[in-house]
Amino acid sequence: MMYNVHSGDRQRRVLIVGGGLVGLCASLFLSHQGVPSILAERRPATSPQPKARRISIRTMELFRQIGIDGPVTKAAAALADFQRMSVGPTMAQAEPLPFRPPGGNPDWAGCSPVAACLCAQDLLEPVLRDLAAERGGDIRFGTEVLDTGQDADGVTATLRGPGGELTRIRADYLIGADGPRSPVRERLGIARSGRGALHRVASVYFRADLSDLVRGREFNLCQIENPAAPGTFASINGTDRWIFTTAPCPGRGPDEWRSITKAAIGRHDFHLSIDSVQEWELGQLVADRLSQGRIFLAGDAAHVMPPFAALGANTGIQDVHNLAWKLALVMGGRAGLELLDSYHAERHPAAWFAARQSLARTPNLREMQTTSADGTPLADPLALTLGFQYLAGAVIGDGSTADIHHLDLCGQPGTRLPHRWLPGRHRSTLDLAGRGMTLIIGTDGKAWADAAAALSEPGLGVGQVDLAAWGAAVGTGNGGALLARPDQVVAWRHRGPAADPSAELSMALGRLLSQPTAAGYCCLPPAPPALDESVRVASAGLVGGGGQAGSTRLICRDSHLCTRHDQ
Repeated sequence: MMYNVHSGDRQRRVLIVGGGLVGLCASLFLSHQGVPSILAERRPATSPQPKARRISIRTMELFRQIGIDGPVTKAAAALADFQRMSVGPTMAQAEPLPFRPPGGNPDWAGCSPVAACLCAQDLLEPVLRDLAAERGGDIRFGTEVLDTGQDADGVTATLRGPGGELTRIRADYLIGADGPRSPVRERLGIARSGRGALHRVASVYFRADLSDLVRGREFNLCQIENPAAPGTFASINGTDRWIFTTAPCPGRGPDEWRSITKAAIGRHDFHLSIDSVQEWELGQLVADRLSQGRIFLAGDAAHVMPPFAALGANTGIQDVHNLAWKLALVMGGRAGLELLDSYHAERHPAAWFAARQSLARTPNLREMQTTSADGTPLADPLALTLGFQYLAGAVIGDGSTADIHHLDLCGQPGTRLPHRWLPGRHRSTLDLAGRGMTLIIGTDGKAWADAAAALSEPGLGVGQVDLAAWGAAVGTGNGGALLARPDQVVAWRHRGPAADPSAELSMALGRLLSQPTAAGYCCLPPAPPALDESVRVASAGLVGGGGQAGSTRLICRDSHLCTRHDQ
């Protein structure tokens, strides 16, 4: 067997395993941060199945940040008017349901500069693939990752290309976005926890021109309450592509599936062709660890959940955005290796929140927003997509917490920056967040701006909000400031003016970026984990920067890296 060996190639890069929505977004987010990547996907092409369709407001905000919200919105144009839920004995008789969440109808336009959209996965993935390649990603479909290994300096992987050729490559880090049966996760031996498999369903992907039937009655989902043909229709393009999800029936042939689907539609005088019938399993599982050394899990490799809250793909896309900027700062030498520990500290609770909320939501469209299936309190729809708060990780908390019963974004560390339109051009306060940390001040923040300039911190930006009510809205008051991360999350805030802005800002950046502090430790979360003193590696041998003279790197028992500064 012949190998093309590139193990000596020391180009800084990240290997992405998996070319679905999450893997392609990982490539795009890394390119935005200036980090080269190689994406390997064993399938020869993008998904032929519609699968995920709902692109949440939060995901669209991240797409807007890297300038791809336009192409995504264009791909989603066919379903722009298909937002409602309908219920009836057949599709022909279905009526729209009123949208009445417990807290009242949300102010969608007031909370974000973008809107959610519906775009079938088989339409979105080709758009993302083309964009990823245009922006410099090395995108390799028809390429399988056969094995992976890691050491103190990087990751080694063997790739089998479309022609069977084998290539061994080196990368600094690896992102496993290779689906629910992730070989990357299995090779690491990482277990999963949760409710496991729940029940099986069948999805009938069919084609039939129903545009006249649904015109003026457009829907996203249509629940069929009919004992002879129960299930739910999902719009794929609003004209001739649809999915009917119902109970599986082993042995049922194409003619029988065609007949039951027409019965659920409520008409038989049209041509209907079935592309595929797929049986799949609803489940809830979250990996016990989202990282091990230089390898990270994201998307379905890290968490699977029922689709009732439309959080699965969105949670995965937000995983890789969280990871991309951290990898960029570490690989660029602007942050210590410990920053990467915050990926698990932040995204593991976020995955569990999404998984629990998904499990709590009943598939019954009449009760989805009002009734908990298992007693778990249901988050407000806006809080569900925008209101999660990181309580540990690359944040410096101040004791404030966000409520899940309504969207509660008022500058609490760990929450997304509140959206306000800025004067002049069509810009949001979210646009102030750059590729590194950004100090955000009000009209009375000159002392903070001077402190930032004096620090000469690489990548530190300064954004000013010239809105009279800004200080009150984010809890900084007059003369205060906050730091926003590249993912538009508040990392730290200072209420009111500081006696020594330079010292306060320097201390905050040191803690957030895992740089040396007066306390002598820079491990995230703040309390250092148990250390195995028998395992040590020299800081000079670790890629990514952050090694300081007079420091010792210790490998913790949970495979995290921690730095102790010898005094």
